[in-house]
Amino acid sequence: MKLKIRKVVTIVDETRSESGIETDIPLRLVAAAAVVKNPYAGAHHEDLGDAIEAGAELGKLLGKTAVEALGQIPESYGKGGIVGINGQMDHANMFLTTRFADYFREAVGGGKAWIPSATKRGVPDTALDVPLAYKDALFVRSHYDAMEVRIPDAPHPDEVVVIAVVANRGRLNYRLGGLKKEEAKGLDGLT
Repeated sequence: MKLKIRKVVTIVDETRSESGIETDIPLRLVAAAAVVKNPYAGAHHEDLGDAIEAGAELGKLLGKTAVEALGQIPESYGKGGIVGINGQMDHANMFLTTRFADYFREAVGGGKAWIPSATKRGVPDTALDVPLAYKDALFVRSHYDAMEVRIPDAPHPDEVVVIAVVANRGRLNYRLGGLKKEEAKGLDGLT
């Protein structure tokens, strides 16, 4: 399947202080999103295999784009998708399966943890909160976060917005305890 990508959007959000407390290392969140023609819009198809395979190309493209905009190896990651109203929820998820994840992990320099994900159906300018977690150990609470992503002119009814999000660090002023990044073993994706 040849993907038809209408546009690629990169969003960079940098937070330098939280609750009036300045930080030496700002929190940078980067979203890379591709607006893709949905080849299955408007009808039910049992076999979505071609699009699942095409997810590899999107994982490569969006992972590379996000990491380049971040300017360093990410500590956290997440993925998401918004399917236009002529599509089905599986039409967002088909691009985000293991094929996408394998190449996304490669772009971010590895990652043992499950990649948090969110999908929904929407119209142009629909917002999606893409969840984030530490890429090597899901139980590192300091890195639980989310980035709101919206594209003003997407998705059209026959499109899917496919999103990869990365962050350079955990939340600012984290103080809730639990497993610290420095203590994480990164062997099982959890601890």
